[in-house]
Amino acid sequence: MVTELVLTAAFPLQSGLVPRGTRAFVFESIFEVFLLLGTLVGVVVVGYMLYNAYKYRSGSGNGHIDDGDRLVLGELPSGSGGGRKLFTSFFMSMVIVVSLVSWTYLTLLYVEEGPADDESLDVAVEGYQFGWRFTYPNGHTTDGVLRVPADRPVRLTITTADVFHNFGVTELRVKSDAIPGQETETWFTADEPGTYTAQCYELCGAGHSYMSAEVVVMPPDEYEAWYANTTADNTTADNTTADNATANESSADESVAAQSSLRPAVSP
Repeated sequence: MVTELVLTAAFPLQSGLVPRGTRAFVFESIFEVFLLLGTLVGVVVVGYMLYNAYKYRSGSGNGHIDDGDRLVLGELPSGSGGGRKLFTSFFMSMVIVVSLVSWTYLTLLYVEEGPADDESLDVAVEGYQFGWRFTYPNGHTTDGVLRVPADRPVRLTITTADVFHNFGVTELRVKSDAIPGQETETWFTADEPGTYTAQCYELCGAGHSYMSAEVVVMPPDEYEAWYANTTADNTTADNTTADNATANESSADESVAAQSSLRPAVSP
């Protein structure tokens, strides 16, 4: 709380300067700002270098110093303006770096905290070998399919039933660890309806590459209609995906068994 008050006092215009919206929009904004500043600095540095290379080229007559005007050991140059150029360049660099670091910190602080709780849809995510289970606020549970409304923040509480996993959706810029016996939180907002793929990004066993789930982003009215027909009793509404997850797990077990059969026998 104290940190937020200090930052608000130091940056009264942060609501307009710091990007707000989906995680994808925020991270794209950070990338664009760094790309713009990096390009600008590169142009200035390379341009100044080429200018001086042309100005002091051989035969131009610029930069020529007579032997009588050369400095001797211990003598300081007098034509640099008393260090004003050095101070000016240092001050401008400091302002740019501090401003960039402060802006990035405020932006990542928003990503870390996420939207207000009363605005978001809370979904519990449980990983297991080798699939994902999702539980909605009304107790309805789906296996392998997460349905969410578009343009609404979704807050995920993630854990695991067995080993370490990592839940991530690349397109939505969301990724968080699933730790046995603990809960981690993350959030995302999808601005366009569509189907995305959630993967496990922590090596968790033989079926790790099969551990995926569908994230179905629906128009808000369609989602409300679907959610109104769900209860805690009709838990497995997406049987096709659940069957696929079971088939993938069986395929992973068969693959491990096949690899074991190829190992050479060891004589006692």
